[in-house]
Amino acid sequence: MTRLNGNVPHAARIYDYWLGGKDNFAADRAVADKIAQAVPAVATMVRANRQWIHRVVTVLAREAGIRQFLDIGTGIPTTPNLHQCAQQIVPDARIVYVDNDPLVLVHARALLTSSPQGRCAYLDADIRDIDAVLTDTDLNTVLDLSRPVGIVCASVLMLLSDHDDPWKITARLRDWAPAGSHLAISHPTADHDPDAVAAVVSTTREVGLTFVPRTEEQVAALFGDWQLLDPGLVPVLSWRPDHPPPDPTDAYYWAGVARKPASPVTRYGQTPPPARGSAPGDSEQAIDLQTTRTDPMTGDEKRS
Repeated sequence: MTRLNGNVPHAARIYDYWLGGKDNFAADRAVADKIAQAVPAVATMVRANRQWIHRVVTVLAREAGIRQFLDIGTGIPTTPNLHQCAQQIVPDARIVYVDNDPLVLVHARALLTSSPQGRCAYLDADIRDIDAVLTDTDLNTVLDLSRPVGIVCASVLMLLSDHDDPWKITARLRDWAPAGSHLAISHPTADHDPDAVAAVVSTTREVGLTFVPRTEEQVAALFGDWQLLDPGLVPVLSWRPDHPPPDPTDAYYWAGVARKPASPVTRYGQTPPPARGSAPGDSEQAIDLQTTRTDPMTGDEKRS
C-alpha cells in the first residue's frame, strides 16, 4: 500500500477540500486555491460532478435494474456515498470501491459500510493496472459476474496521461463486463474555456500531478461501441438534471452513460447461420424471428 505523505498534494484530497471536507492537508489546499484562481467556480463544478454520480446511480438502480457497482477512483467518502444511493433503492446492492490513496483507504474502511442486506468492499489498487483490479479476489467475491455491473469512472480518467492509454483501460473494462452492464464516465474538458483549463494543467504539472482534460471526441471514444443512454454525451449539468441548468457549460465536464448490449440468443442457444443464397435482408429477418432480446432499460426478455 502507498504510504501517506501529507506534504505531497493528492487529487482525492484536493477534491475533498473543494467538497467542503476536512481530510486534506496544507499542500492540497495550496494547489486547490491556485486552481481556483484560474477557475473560480471549480468547487461548484466538482459538486456538480458529485451530484451527477448520484443521478447516475439512481437511474441505473431504479430504471436499469443494476444491483452491483464498481466505483473506480472513489475518493474520500462524502455523504451520500455511492453505496448509500444504490442501497436506498436496492437494499441488497453490492459495491466495490477502488482507489490508491492510503487516506482514502482508512476512511473507506471506517465509513463505507454496507446495509445489512448488501455488501461493500474496498480495493487499494491503481486503475493503471486494470488487470490487477479486475482479477482481485475481493472484487470477484463481492460481484456476481453472471449479472450486469454498473461501472463508474467519475473524474478519474483525467489522472491518466495519453501514455497510460485510458482508451485501452476502458476497453478492458468493457470486455470484462457482463452483457447489460453500464459504463458511466465524467471527464474534465477544455472545450468550454481553453485558457482557464490550460492554467489548471500548468498548476498541476508544477506540483507533479497529472491532469489531462479531453475533448468531446476523445471522451466519446472511451465508451467504444456501447450504446449511450439518453441524453448521450453531454455537459455534466445536462445529464438528466433535476432542474434545467441556466448554462450547461458552467461545469467543464463531459458526462455520459453507455450500456453493453446483450448478445442475441436463439431458442437453441446460438444464432443460426444465414440461409445459403439468401439476401442480407432475408437472413436478418430469419435471425430476428428466432431471437430473444433484452429490453435496455427494464432487463426483460422480449421475443421478436
